[in-house]
Amino acid sequence: MRGLMMDFPLTLPALLHHVERVHRDRAVVSRATDRSLRRTTYGECLRRARKLGTALRKLGLRQGDRVASFCWTHDRHLELYYGVPAAGFVIHTLNIRLHPDDLAYIATHAGDRVAIVDKSLWPAFAAFKDRTPFEHVIVVSDDGVVPQGTIDYEDFIGSAPAEDFTDIGDENTAAAMCYTSGTTGKPKGVVYSHRSQVLHSMTIASPNVLCLSGSDTVLPVVPMFHANAWGIPYAAAMNGSALVLPGQHLDAASIVELLESERVTVTAGVPTIWMGILNYLDENRKKHDLSALRQMLIGGSAVPESLIRAFDERHGLTIHQGWGMTEMSPIGSYTSDRAGHESLTPAERYAYRATQGMPVPLVETRARSESGDVPWDGETMGELEVRGPWVSSAYYDSDDAGDKFTDDGWFKTGDIVTIASDGRIVVQDRSKDLVKSGGEWISSVALENFLMGHPEVAEAAVIAVAHPKWAERPLAIVVPKSGCSPACESLKAHLASKFPSWWLPDAYEFATTLPRTPTGKLKKNELRAQYHARYTEPDAVLT
Repeated sequence: MRGLMMDFPLTLPALLHHVERVHRDRAVVSRATDRSLRRTTYGECLRRARKLGTALRKLGLRQGDRVASFCWTHDRHLELYYGVPAAGFVIHTLNIRLHPDDLAYIATHAGDRVAIVDKSLWPAFAAFKDRTPFEHVIVVSDDGVVPQGTIDYEDFIGSAPAEDFTDIGDENTAAAMCYTSGTTGKPKGVVYSHRSQVLHSMTIASPNVLCLSGSDTVLPVVPMFHANAWGIPYAAAMNGSALVLPGQHLDAASIVELLESERVTVTAGVPTIWMGILNYLDENRKKHDLSALRQMLIGGSAVPESLIRAFDERHGLTIHQGWGMTEMSPIGSYTSDRAGHESLTPAERYAYRATQGMPVPLVETRARSESGDVPWDGETMGELEVRGPWVSSAYYDSDDAGDKFTDDGWFKTGDIVTIASDGRIVVQDRSKDLVKSGGEWISSVALENFLMGHPEVAEAAVIAVAHPKWAERPLAIVVPKSGCSPACESLKAHLASKFPSWWLPDAYEFATTLPRTPTGKLKKNELRAQYHARYTEPDAVLT
């Protein structure tokens, strides 16, 4: 039809051209290995990113070839985020916290041709590099001294001209790649297109999500090797928000110091990080001025209401919860304020903020059970399914997708949820973690989050254990706060104030730590294996 809009491709080069023209002088601040701050701009990062792209072409890389990064969150890693996909290649962020066997498998399965590695991470990289297809290894070093047989990053880009970014043309070309960090099975590759990255960036920067603008300063505590740092490096740049990158220094004191000194307005990370920051702020009341911080995005796992309340009531800091997955680039929903919320009671507002919020624009949701679509009544549970322009349609080079993708084009998340009439999502559990007692479902997530509101509890996990009558019953594993010894009856009374009696755990175990994945998720498979024998022996039957 004549008279339609231009067919302009949604690509990262187009996005970065805008940044270079309009936001080139906005600050990028990065903490170095020695804790000093390196200050640069988007314009300088993009100039160096162009040089990187040129240098990679001279190595013989072709469009679509994968370039692995094994780096902390800093400005050099940002140059990879921009330069690799803009030159027509695929940036593949390797999770530095994975086991060497997993990393060897992932790099080999992805077919990575080049690896760019922080020198400080060389021992971890050396543990798997010889089992990979890497043809070239480039090392980011502060002193210019790199391991034998590798290339110094500064020398690599030093003599390369800062050529223009490649016109990718086809917006559906691959731009980036991540692997899932599930607790079972082999990691699976997820490939993000240029189109998906641009649309995702535009949406997470919108008013109902992070509401980013040129007056913001953003600090992603979420590492750049985790789900593309939730898209923040692209969203911040396209809106002219200054960017603060914490490097390898992710302890609470270092993060709070950056939040204060750089007058950060928006930050994002997983709950375990913010639990540590809360403890630090509690111990250092009135020491830091964080008045510039307008919102904290927390995602990766469900956020306890007690954590939201503690930051709000004790420190005047606002948490907004997000939900998503690697397969979703990763943002799927967000707890933004809505019209009518001003009439809610404080308790109702906290209850809402402890949900996973509303789907972000362009992400469609539904929940299904064995009998079909479940009603949006806020009560009926079903498995959450999603679709949208940045949701994966298949795993990379894998026939092992199980039943993750439906015949009518939806992705099955594995999260068991309820959906309210207004679209609000509440994750009740992972499908494999639900407790099915007497034919009824019990949400381990709900129990865990409320347990962590007990004044003597630092962390909690709830798993299913076998029961001769009810098939399964919940078992709570509790990590007490330092110096505390909570009594089982106290924990039971705390839970009884919110949940029906048949939901309450029949037993409590106490531990010093809980096993977690590199991205902070509880390893419930390990907990089930640990406690299985104890609760299946004849003399250990729960009452």
